[in-house]
Amino acid sequence: MPPLPESAPDPGSIPALDALGVVGDVPDDGRAPLAFEGGETAGKRRLEQYVWETDSLQEYKETRNGLVGRDYSSKFSPWLATGCLSPREVYATVGEYERERVSNDSIYWLVFELRWRDFFAFQFAKYGGQFFRPGGIRERTDVEWRRDDAAFRRWQEGRTGVPFVDAAMRELAATGYVSNRARQNAASFLVHDQGIDWRWGAAHYEHHLLDFDPASNYGNWAYVAKVGNDSREGGFDVLAQAERYDHGAEYVQRWCPELDGLVGAYAREPWLMDEDEQRERGVVLGEDYPKPMVDPEGL
Repeated sequence: MPPLPESAPDPGSIPALDALGVVGDVPDDGRAPLAFEGGETAGKRRLEQYVWETDSLQEYKETRNGLVGRDYSSKFSPWLATGCLSPREVYATVGEYERERVSNDSIYWLVFELRWRDFFAFQFAKYGGQFFRPGGIRERTDVEWRRDDAAFRRWQEGRTGVPFVDAAMRELAATGYVSNRARQNAASFLVHDQGIDWRWGAAHYEHHLLDFDPASNYGNWAYVAKVGNDSREGGFDVLAQAERYDHGAEYVQRWCPELDGLVGAYAREPWLMDEDEQRERGVVLGEDYPKPMVDPEGL
């Protein structure tokens, strides 16, 4: 780039956070999957680490639904969302890796996710504000969304009594990041099991996510709520998802430590214990951990 013309005004110095009204330290939770650091240098370092240093890219298809750890997914999204990484640079790097090391389905799936990102951006360019209406771009008028402040607050705070959902919401609040698998299940619980306005949930994610991007966030929420693109039939079976992706309850117990010491099934579904077992194991529902806010039989 050529230098600024002499007639350009002095840009001044970059203001400190407190000058912008931002107070308090950035949360630093040791359970975070990655120490996210802003800037292009950090973004490129993560790209180099994930693709070349660890070879994690070649296993992306098998690991991308993971919940705990640094390299189960690329975690490029915070840098992509803030413009610190270019999707073209990621695409070029992936292509180079494919030519030099291995070509498999994992390469396809990572590029596929980049395409989804672009797809949502184009959808927002096409539909604009319609994406933010209750019925979404499908203009559905057959759904009456609830506006229950108390129920929504329990979901926000990770106190639904459904461990897989609570773990996701607590991780989000503590770190600003949560896996795609967990965030979709938490979203599904809010809109399908609680019937609460999907835009409330999308706004909560917007507030917390380090990788917040308007098109991807609201586009995915609309998809889960069945008012957007290619909407799935019904919601996620949260309990089945927890059993499949967190069978040993490592993720649940990481973020819901009050469930430590329980075997996998009891940690995922503590209501399976009768009152005597709850007392014996030190996890009494309603005292040590919330009672589920919905009938587990209906999940």
